[in-house]
Amino acid sequence: MPLKSSFRALFGVLLACSAWLAAAQDIQERTLKFGHLNNADHPVSFGVKRFAELVAAKSGGKLKVQEFPASQLGNELQQQSALQGGVQELSAPATTSLAGIVKEFGLVDFPFSVASFAQADALLDGPFGQALLAKLPEKGLVSLGYWDLGFRNVTNSKRPITQSGDLEGLKLRVIPNPVFLETFKAFKANPVPMPFAELYGALESKAVDGQENPFAVILSNKFYEVNSFVSATNHVYAANIILVSKKFWDRLSPTEQKILREAADEARNYQRTVSRAAAQKAVGDLQARGMKYNELKPGEQARMREIVKPVLAKFAASYDPAIVKLYETELAKARKQ
Repeated sequence: MPLKSSFRALFGVLLACSAWLAAAQDIQERTLKFGHLNNADHPVSFGVKRFAELVAAKSGGKLKVQEFPASQLGNELQQQSALQGGVQELSAPATTSLAGIVKEFGLVDFPFSVASFAQADALLDGPFGQALLAKLPEKGLVSLGYWDLGFRNVTNSKRPITQSGDLEGLKLRVIPNPVFLETFKAFKANPVPMPFAELYGALESKAVDGQENPFAVILSNKFYEVNSFVSATNHVYAANIILVSKKFWDRLSPTEQKILREAADEARNYQRTVSRAAAQKAVGDLQARGMKYNELKPGEQARMREIVKPVLAKFAASYDPAIVKLYETELAKARKQ
C-alpha cells in the first residue's frame, strides 16, 4: 500500500476512534426510574423491559432503566407531577391522563373515531399525533411516542351490553377525563371518575358496577373475579404515551437523547405487536375464567356514534381550532387505511 494511502487509512481509523470516544464520554452513568400503572405481566411492562434492554445495549450499560410497575410510584397524575418536578425520569400513562394539561389530547379519546389498529397508528404516528407531542415541553414533559393499550371494552356485574340502552343506570368507573365522563352520561350511565389503583376494590365492594378497559388490562388485573360480563364495545382506542421529565431530558447530552429516542422507536413496534396479540388471546382467557362475552348488535356502534355526536361537538369547540382541523384531516386519511 502506498505511504499516502496508509496515512489516509490510519487517519480514518483515528477519526472513527475519536468519534467513538467522544460519544462514549457523552454518556454518563445514570439510573432512570420508569413507572407505570400496569402489572408486570402486561404488554406495557413488556415494552418497558424491551426499552430497558435497548437503552443498556446502546449505552454500553451506562444508562440503566429501572421499572416500577403496578402504580408503585403513584397513580398517573402523581407520576405526571413527579416527572414535571424532575424526581422521576419516565412514565407510560394512557394519553387520557394528559387532557388536564393539554386539553386537545381529549381528541384521542373521541369514541368510535378509529375502527382498526392501522387507522390508530396512522393517526397517532402522523402529523396530528406529533402536533400533540409538540405541546408537552412547555408543560415540563417530553414524549418519545405512542405505544398500544388497545380498544376499550365494558365489563360489569349486571348484564351484557348489546346496545346503548344496556348502559343506562350502570355505575361505571371511568378515567378522570371530561370526554369519558360526558360520553357515558350521553348513554345514561352513571360514570364515576376514580384512580385505576382503587378500581378492583371498588368493583369488589360493589361501589361501582363495572368499568371499561382493554381486554389485556381486564385480564391482567383479574377483573373477571369481580365482574361477570365483558362486552366488546370497542368504544375508544387507547394509547400509552412514553413521557420523559423535561428537567431530566435537558440534562442529557445529545448522544443520550438519541439513545432514548432510538430505543423507544424500536421498542414501540415490539410493544404494539405483543399488545395486540395479547388482546386477541385475552378474550379466550377471560371466557375460560368464567366471564360471559358478547359483541354489540350489528349497526349498534353506528347508533352509539350518533348519540355522542353532540358531546364531541361540544369538546371540539373548546379546543385549538388548528389542532381540531388537523385531527379531522388526518382522521379522514387514516380511515382510508
